[in-house]
Amino acid sequence: MIALDTVTKSDVSPGLLGFLVVAALGFALFMLVKSMKRQISRIEVPSEAELKKQSTT
Repeated sequence: MIALDTVTKSDVSPGLLGFLVVAALGFALFMLVKSMKRQISRIEVPSEAELKKQSTT
């Protein structure tokens, strides 16, 4: 581990920009999952009785 006394201001850290990028990616993922759930719920799945009826005709 790095000792606290060796950390200087010139050390690289993600900072605010890194946080905002990760937060934006998380929000985009949340919106995509929400949209996917809505699209999947709109799919009409035929019942077994309907499938048997179609296969016999």
